[in-house]
Amino acid sequence: MRVLVVEDDVVLAGLIAGGLGEHDMIVDVVHDGAAALRRAAQIRPDVVVLDRDLPVLHGDEVTRALVRAGSPARVLMLTAAASVDSRVEGLRLGADDYLPKPFAFAELIARVAALGRREPARVPTLLRRGDLQVDVDRHEVYRGGEVIVLTRKEFALLAQLMRADGGLVSAEQLLERVWDEHADPFTTAVRTTVKTLRRKLGPPDPIITVIGRGYRMR
Repeated sequence: MRVLVVEDDVVLAGLIAGGLGEHDMIVDVVHDGAAALRRAAQIRPDVVVLDRDLPVLHGDEVTRALVRAGSPARVLMLTAAASVDSRVEGLRLGADDYLPKPFAFAELIARVAALGRREPARVPTLLRRGDLQVDVDRHEVYRGGEVIVLTRKEFALLAQLMRADGGLVSAEQLLERVWDEHADPFTTAVRTTVKTLRRKLGPPDPIITVIGRGYRMR
């Protein structure tokens, strides 16, 4: 699951990101509303943990913009305002859940995980191409009816390629979507993961390398 944390309190943002990362989530962090919209467009997160009182662009406006853009991301709104009216207003704007500050971190983790499981119906969860099948919900991969065991990164990378449905996906896009904003742009992580993925999937190789441009599925 990929989570975008939008929080102007740098210390709190770091604590949230660190905690989510410990639960096997890929986390990106920004500190104002305008940066949130730019980053959401780049990485297409599953969940946005959004502070309501943000600089540059208020959290309400960020939520409205995400809804208008048709973003599939689920929004968990955080705010110091704990009144019922405030919570209702946030939900009416398009937020999927609401958590007042201060909050118990265990509850935040549980709510983010629950939102991440609510994948939009328009996003397919069962991906097929040839004899290859990827079940996103069950985190299972089959080829020719045989189960293939993949690491979390291998699975996420394969899912990105499968969702492109034969379209080209650059190494930079894979690095952004499967790793996180702190990944070294010069790393060989994508190439190495593709190599191990190919070995596990077996022949004939279902992944085509387009030199200098990226990868696509046959």
